[in-house]
Amino acid sequence: MSFIRRKLISPLIFLLKQGLTPEKLAFSVALGIVLGVFPVLGSTTILCAIAGLILGLNQPAIQTVNYFTYPLQLALFIPFIRMGEFLFRVKPIPFSLAQIISMLHSDMWGTIKRFWTTSVHAMAAWLIVAPVAAAIIYYILVPIFRRLAPKKKGAQYYDQSTTSASSKI
Repeated sequence: MSFIRRKLISPLIFLLKQGLTPEKLAFSVALGIVLGVFPVLGSTTILCAIAGLILGLNQPAIQTVNYFTYPLQLALFIPFIRMGEFLFRVKPIPFSLAQIISMLHSDMWGTIKRFWTTSVHAMAAWLIVAPVAAAIIYYILVPIFRRLAPKKKGAQYYDQSTTSASSKI
């Protein structure tokens, strides 16, 4: 737990102290999580970088969360594949090494096409889940980050009507 506190929680709180708004941080974290579970292994860092640049998000926040989301990506990889198979009503692809090797030996090109199609179906399943998950994560995190953000001092009110013309020179 101290590793997570040191490497994830503390850096996020530090960003709040540096002036990042709770809303912007919550959006960065939500997208880091959602893009971090994209069902194509090895693509999430680039996806997070592009999303961060396009949306003006905090790159350290989105990439840090993406890094910590990797185990979740692995855990959700097969469920996204199975959801895609269900959505497109296709026969489930085997995940045993022996079956995959047998498929490759019997029809390599057909097996590659089948795995590519399965990946596309998993991405479609992710596209259905991702917006809802991002919204839920965002709305959960905003109040938490608001509580963690440093309290702002009241704005100084400067009444120009009380200054004389000579004091402006």
